[in-house]
Amino acid sequence: MALAENNVSAQLRDIKPLLEIPDSSFYIYWGLIGFGVLLLLGVLFFVVKKLWENRKINLAKGYLEKLKAIDWKDAKHSAYEATHYARLLATDERKKELFSQLEPMLEKYKYKKEVDEVDIDTKNKFNLFVQVADESI
Repeated sequence: MALAENNVSAQLRDIKPLLEIPDSSFYIYWGLIGFGVLLLLGVLFFVVKKLWENRKINLAKGYLEKLKAIDWKDAKHSAYEATHYARLLATDERKKELFSQLEPMLEKYKYKKEVDEVDIDTKNKFNLFVQVADESI
């Protein structure tokens, strides 16, 4: 028995203390949460950007519809309305050039108390502007 006890105590002295295992699960947890938040913000950014671009297109379509609906019977009011919406639609170089030609033609109908009917040249220039704006939208 003494020999067996001696053998057991020799084996017990051979047992090493517990090893400390590095635990990085805390950092992995917060890293995954941070990655998820960044991913969510990225997706949210692109969704908002797409909605904003669609809003701009819809606004331009609305302005174009307002231009097409202008009734030229009241020349003064029509000139103001045409200038307002054409200015909002003149975003690229071609439309800006046409608007800069159209605006002086509309000016003669704006600031007087009594105005004549809109002449054919002004209507033709306006229709050309509307056509160019319609093609670009």
